[in-house]
Amino acid sequence: MHRLRSYIPGAILIAGCAFIWRVRTQDAIPLARPLSDVLAEVPGYVVTEQRIGEEEQRVAGMSNYVARAYVRDGAMAFSTLVSYYDRQTRGKSIHSPRNCLPGAGWEIVDAGTRVLVVDGASRMVNRYTLKNGAMTALAYYWYQGRGRVTASEYTVKWNLLRDAALLGRSEEALVRVVVPVAQAPGTTGSIESLRSADATAQQLSVRLIRDVYHVLPKRGT
Repeated sequence: MHRLRSYIPGAILIAGCAFIWRVRTQDAIPLARPLSDVLAEVPGYVVTEQRIGEEEQRVAGMSNYVARAYVRDGAMAFSTLVSYYDRQTRGKSIHSPRNCLPGAGWEIVDAGTRVLVVDGASRMVNRYTLKNGAMTALAYYWYQGRGRVTASEYTVKWNLLRDAALLGRSEEALVRVVVPVAQAPGTTGSIESLRSADATAQQLSVRLIRDVYHVLPKRGT
């Protein structure tokens, strides 16, 4: 028994080296369908494509994205963003909106989660109330990939390390929808407006989860 114990550190070292090699040599997994298929049209809204600069793309490390604003009566009703990473490595991994939103001028007033029922399955997503000067908005976001819809950044990181080491893949998408809260001049938005925006964000999030599922590569491919 003592002899066997002497081999344990070596076995752990070998396993660790194998995991590190597997992470570094993981496959880049292409999309099953174009990201342009995601929420491509919504009846009653004009869809406007939004562009992310090359430098911002480089810093973010995304391999593909689609960003859109949906306009009605000349005003933006909501916006969506899906950024896809065909593999995640050091310096090229998903950045949490929790860190990016303040840099864009948004103050996080309230942060929590919501459970959405999508095709009979419960999916937990993040829900933030945001303010930027006189503007108020609701943001829903989550991480989706390798058969999972995840809200927690810690869970996402754990899944990333495990899947990269064991499966040799780490493809994932960050999905976000932002819905401005309608407000009268000089107000901060009524409770009714907030509830309406919240209901809209939930409906859009359910549809986004479904659409993104169809464009992401299937876990077994």
